[in-house]
Amino acid sequence: MSNAGRTGIGLIGSGTISSQYLRNLTAFPDVEVHIVADLFVDKAAEQAAAFGVRESGPPEAALAHPDVDIIINLTIPAVHAEVSAAALESGKHVWTEKPLALDRASGQSLLHRADTLGLRIGGAPDTILGAGLQTARRIIERGDIGTPLTGLTLFEVPGPADDHRNLEVLLSHGAGPLWDMGPYYLTALTQVFGSFCSVQARGRIARPTRVIQVGPKAGQEITVQVPTHVSVMTEFETGQLATTVLSWDCPHRRIGHIEIVGTEGTLSIPDPNEFDGHLAICHRGDSEWTPIRSTGAVGGRGLGALDIARSVRAGVPHRASGELAYHVLDTMVSITESIERGMPVTVQSRAQKPLPLPEGWDPYTRTFSDN
Repeated sequence: MSNAGRTGIGLIGSGTISSQYLRNLTAFPDVEVHIVADLFVDKAAEQAAAFGVRESGPPEAALAHPDVDIIINLTIPAVHAEVSAAALESGKHVWTEKPLALDRASGQSLLHRADTLGLRIGGAPDTILGAGLQTARRIIERGDIGTPLTGLTLFEVPGPADDHRNLEVLLSHGAGPLWDMGPYYLTALTQVFGSFCSVQARGRIARPTRVIQVGPKAGQEITVQVPTHVSVMTEFETGQLATTVLSWDCPHRRIGHIEIVGTEGTLSIPDPNEFDGHLAICHRGDSEWTPIRSTGAVGGRGLGALDIARSVRAGVPHRASGELAYHVLDTMVSITESIERGMPVTVQSRAQKPLPLPEGWDPYTRTFSDN
């Protein structure tokens, strides 16, 4: 990565989520998107044209691009580790969508290879860098609710309908509500309590078989491979507890619910799948909640890659790190094992809580010089 000019970005994977990334990354003045790549080169070309990116092509073109410093990995979860490994071997830093990998060994291999090569790897969610969760951190860390004791997180929705075009993928290994939405809620909890140390979970599948309604496999019956409802009791290394429910079995939507209970009050935190949102606090003895407006950077998806770019230039650790993404992966694997074994499972990994963003951190300010 050069010490002058904007940091070069290459994006691999031009599915739906790529629009959010491209909208933001093409607006952040410290980075420049040079190429959009995909196995489906026509789709890559379409996305590149839509966001004013000059080049498009297959993934190999992004990996070999001489002006690309960071690869944004937006491929399907089953190949996250493979694509990230290829990017590292190409001498590029990596930002990957969640999860980092689908198993511990692949995740550990990525961290080891990045460290060996002197490269950065970071992973979603970067919502922890948004105004909502950063404001929550400031409130908690200055003691407004006293000492945090417990957490409650709740995500309940109807789940994918039978006519969802990705139904089979969403009900396969590496998906389901735990792997699809768990990273947002579990990562948010680490920002309050630090690392998980043990989990005890239960899960169930409400409808063991489903019939695909659309696409080339329409009419085919599939077996649901992952729990569609997961309930977890987690313990943190500091002794606090949290209860988390992740469900696709609810007929109505209850999302983004996180409460942190402290010795002197309770804080309601915004949806961890968003970068902003409303907070509210209820102090000991109060009968009403007091609303709080979030402050700081909003930005959107791509903040994590921007933080890598700025952190490399500054020679400091980036915040949504590979270490943190691996710890959340390890925790999700442990939750899966706890469901399968019917017993508590110890989480072996630890991740250092990242430094908060300065309140004035602005993704839309140019901080890199052309000279």
